[in-house]
Amino acid sequence: MHILIVNDDGPPSNQSSPYVHSLVKTLQAAGHVVSVVLPHTQRSWIGKAHMIGKTLKPTYFRPGTLHQDDGTTHSKPLAAGAPEQEEWILVDGTPASCVQIGLYHYFQDRGPIDLVVSGPNYGRNTTAVFSLSSGTLGGALEAAVCKRKAIAVSYAFFSRNHDPEIIAGASKLSVRVIEYLYKNWGEGVDLYSVNVPLVEGVEERKVLWTSTLQNYWKSGSCFQEIEDEEGDAGEEEQRIREGEGLPEGSEESVSRHKHKHFKWSPRFTDVYQSVEEAGPGNDGWAVKEGYTSVTPLKANFMHAAAATDGELKLPPSIELPALQNLTISSKHPQHFYALINYEDAYVQPLILAALKSRLPQGSYTLISSMTELPDLTSRFLQIGAYESLPFSHTLSHPTTSLVNAYIIRKALIRKHYLSTTAFNWVTKNPSSILATNIKPACDFELDYADFLDEALVEAWELRGSFERNEGKESREREWWILKPGMSDRGQGIRLFSTEEELQTIFEEWEADQPDSDDDGEDEKENPKDIETKEKIEEEGDYIVTSHLRHFVAQPYIHPPLLLASNPRKFHIRTYVLAVGALKVYVYKQMLALFASTAYVPPWSSSTEDSIKDLSPHLTNTCLQPSIQDGTVQSFFSLPSSDLSTSMKDNIFKQICDTTGEVFEAAAKGMMVHFQVLPNVFEVFGVDFLVDESGRAWLLEVNAFPDFRQTGEELRDVVGGLWEGVVDVTIGSFFRLGKEGKEEASDLVLVREVNIGRR
Repeated sequence: MHILIVNDDGPPSNQSSPYVHSLVKTLQAAGHVVSVVLPHTQRSWIGKAHMIGKTLKPTYFRPGTLHQDDGTTHSKPLAAGAPEQEEWILVDGTPASCVQIGLYHYFQDRGPIDLVVSGPNYGRNTTAVFSLSSGTLGGALEAAVCKRKAIAVSYAFFSRNHDPEIIAGASKLSVRVIEYLYKNWGEGVDLYSVNVPLVEGVEERKVLWTSTLQNYWKSGSCFQEIEDEEGDAGEEEQRIREGEGLPEGSEESVSRHKHKHFKWSPRFTDVYQSVEEAGPGNDGWAVKEGYTSVTPLKANFMHAAAATDGELKLPPSIELPALQNLTISSKHPQHFYALINYEDAYVQPLILAALKSRLPQGSYTLISSMTELPDLTSRFLQIGAYESLPFSHTLSHPTTSLVNAYIIRKALIRKHYLSTTAFNWVTKNPSSILATNIKPACDFELDYADFLDEALVEAWELRGSFERNEGKESREREWWILKPGMSDRGQGIRLFSTEEELQTIFEEWEADQPDSDDDGEDEKENPKDIETKEKIEEEGDYIVTSHLRHFVAQPYIHPPLLLASNPRKFHIRTYVLAVGALKVYVYKQMLALFASTAYVPPWSSSTEDSIKDLSPHLTNTCLQPSIQDGTVQSFFSLPSSDLSTSMKDNIFKQICDTTGEVFEAAAKGMMVHFQVLPNVFEVFGVDFLVDESGRAWLLEVNAFPDFRQTGEELRDVVGGLWEGVVDVTIGSFFRLGKEGKEEASDLVLVREVNIGRR
């Protein structure tokens, strides 16, 4: 891997930059190509700044002995024929500038840069107060907005005794973390902030996923006033000039402000106190306890969960009747504040209606922002998009704050992780229903079609199938369905039965990819490229192999169960509610989602042509021209002449048993990738396909399912679901009574697992 190193502390120095040389050496020892561009001097607390209008001039640093200040700086680089010697670039700019210069202006002879590592910083970069101003984070953010993977690394010291063994241990652990994150990059993550405590034995201590603690300065100014006692000659001359011709004693009449100097003097006790008060789970707490924290971040200022549509109507200057609202909480001891911003016009009113109909009047107050909470310990519910949820607040207030999504649940919602979850569980529990109701899948990583052979080296089942298919007619082969592991809305799904067909799929994607990755070098894009890109995007299937990387191949389920009155393939969408740590409910009002055309076997639509008609095989409503004409139906309302009541009940039982089992498998067997919390609930969309024999096969688990696919005719199905959610989760969490509602709803408890998180 080719890694670019930047920092905000400058070149190696025991006084100001004692860690960077150690990390570079450790990365090189691990076999990585390391290129280094650093500020020529200390640039801490500068964030992601650039020095506009300044011409940046590089110098060239040749590092000396590790932990010794014997490196040398030169005005010119080594000559082409000079003996081999390591040489770093120093720039009289900022960390962000170092990233730009390192990515685009040096090291082209070493190949593309795979990863930017910013750091290790001389000191921790935990909590919002430090992170928002950190030059180390600024360097990683600059790399992220250049569409490069980036990791900010900071070493939290507890004494200024730079023990070489402890530094070496931190560097070894950092390399392990860097390599792991690069190979297992999270979906939607732009950069990671890693904080390693400089403590003895850090390599054996825990590495924790954390959130950034939201904290604030609260003790006043971060600057200390210094009297202007001496001044310099220029300032003295200026004062004399300004005072010429003024009468004696008139200085005060022209000097309205006392002239002062200000020295940067932040009160870090604010940060340490906020960490002590926040409790476990955040980055500050992890480092305080001697653990390494890993925090996934987005390279943006996330939009706050507040209403921003339409006109902002200010209240009249005097509106005394509104003050009556302030008495609600005193009348209802179990009162809570609710921030509902689901960002879906279909489901938002259904959630609000469920709250109104299922909770006692006056038991909650709707707010549009957390700033409206009386204090941070107020009882608080937030239902919104995943990116808007206040996870740091949720972790810090486990008994008063409730949100609608688990922070980490990719053991279920990522196709390649789900396959591993089931495989690991069945290995330990061979009699599990997952052994019979989920197809064993092969997952692999692929950046480019040319590397398919290497990617499939360990895909034993797939390779065995290819061998068995050799020489057979297409109707006699075992067929597979390809799914990108981190895509949604049916993107990238393909059918294949041979390695040649699979190779063709990836080659076609690369051939169709618009050649528009010129980073703005040419403002006039090729019209042919524009036409190709628009066509692919219009068809809703614009795939770039290297962007997706993770793929899953599942055995194609044939023949599926078909109804006599409607010979189209369908799958069952089941809404599943997971609550706390952990109860799992299946919502009985399931949906049957039909393909747009009559079913035919996969080999019937396979031709030499690169374009295949998948309409008989794909049942995702997002791929249908419309969701009318019976595309979405209530499962239990399907004609009994097509599907008997006993068969429907048998299918539902399989779905309940499989759902309960896979959630338990994730919670117990993949705890790193499904972390349940007592004050969280989440609604998932779980998909099953029933084969001709009546067996219900688990296909996938979807977070934040598209409720709109239910359509207007079945809108009450989603409304009833959210009424059940209010009964089972919100009413129970805030102790609002209403005993017995759980049994009366259509939510069926299918598994209760004690994970020990209360």
